[in-house]
Amino acid sequence: MPRRRRRLRDVNRPELHIANYLDHPNYGSRMLQCDHYMPPDRYNPIVEGYLRDTGFYHVSQIGVVQCQSALINALVERWRPETHTFHFPVGECAVTLEDVALILGLPTNGLPVTGPTMSSYEALEAECLDQFGVAPLKKDCRGSFIKLVWFRALKNRLVLVDEVQIHRSLCRATRVDCKEIDGLLTLLLAWAWIRLPFIAPIPSNPQIFPIANRWQNWERENRPYRYRNLENYRRDLDLLQEGQFVWEPYAIGRTDPDVIPADIRQHAAIWSARVPLISFECIEWHASDRLRRQFGLAQGVPDQEEDLGEAYGEVLTGPKNQDWSGTHSFWVMHWMNRYSHVLVEHIVPSHHQASVYLQWYRGRYGDHLHLSQIDPENQHGDPMHNQEN
Repeated sequence: MPRRRRRLRDVNRPELHIANYLDHPNYGSRMLQCDHYMPPDRYNPIVEGYLRDTGFYHVSQIGVVQCQSALINALVERWRPETHTFHFPVGECAVTLEDVALILGLPTNGLPVTGPTMSSYEALEAECLDQFGVAPLKKDCRGSFIKLVWFRALKNRLVLVDEVQIHRSLCRATRVDCKEIDGLLTLLLAWAWIRLPFIAPIPSNPQIFPIANRWQNWERENRPYRYRNLENYRRDLDLLQEGQFVWEPYAIGRTDPDVIPADIRQHAAIWSARVPLISFECIEWHASDRLRRQFGLAQGVPDQEEDLGEAYGEVLTGPKNQDWSGTHSFWVMHWMNRYSHVLVEHIVPSHHQASVYLQWYRGRYGDHLHLSQIDPENQHGDPMHNQEN
């Protein structure tokens, strides 16, 4: 039976909610096709000061990071929706607030991204007048959306686009009939490459920030890497050994602390917080208690998985005027108390915690840790092994 194909659009827009796509129960039956798009036109220089003030300057500097669709598919296969983590033979791991901050250069410590959603033209008109001083015509809108061409026409006339909404969920991608989604493929790829360097393209200058730019235009010097297939990555991840996965890639000795700007580093205290990630109608979970080794802490058997109830996977399927800050007030308050949920080391860490955890982990999830259909000794067909020296 042929696989259903879906397209992922990597428009270099960071999102915190890739989990909504990964959590779909049928994701394993589909092969994702990744389309690559050039980044948007360069912004008007007058905007740079405002980008710095609002925290979006660093992410605006990320260039073209070409996708590797086979690796994306291999990661999707390892995602477990009940735990909100990837499951590798060496343990659980996931993209964290720390990764978002250092790979993309985004601020991670502030008010939750929530509030009302407005679906009427009148509401859009009023908001645009307030933000831009000019409003689109009805022909410039489609439902509750404003066509991108209208914004492009404004770029040389506006001094400031006041609000840049970046934390949009990928909930639409969970529908079986969805054919393309926007996504954070740049974040996901860079996360995999910095933690699994043995399957990564050769990075450029390690002094570059944001870290994603280490792999800008990587395909020019790493052509064989482009042709690795899903089976190659399945085998690599099946055979993953402790020591091959880099748990702390940003530690001193691996990443020069002087590379990280002060405005990013100042929020490090909350990167390990066990909190909800909020984007209007959608709530995802930052399962840091299952990722303690990514923060330099001993990993024990984690607590019960967090149940987000009806808030999990919420999708806007039509016009809806609703104030999500009230609807999700419980989760909003949890985030506002984030400093109370930062991970700490166990008072008396056990030398046997790691072995106890791995025994529990492999006993519970062992059947899902090996997905390869390829003989581990057979390297035929892998361009990374067959390339000429």
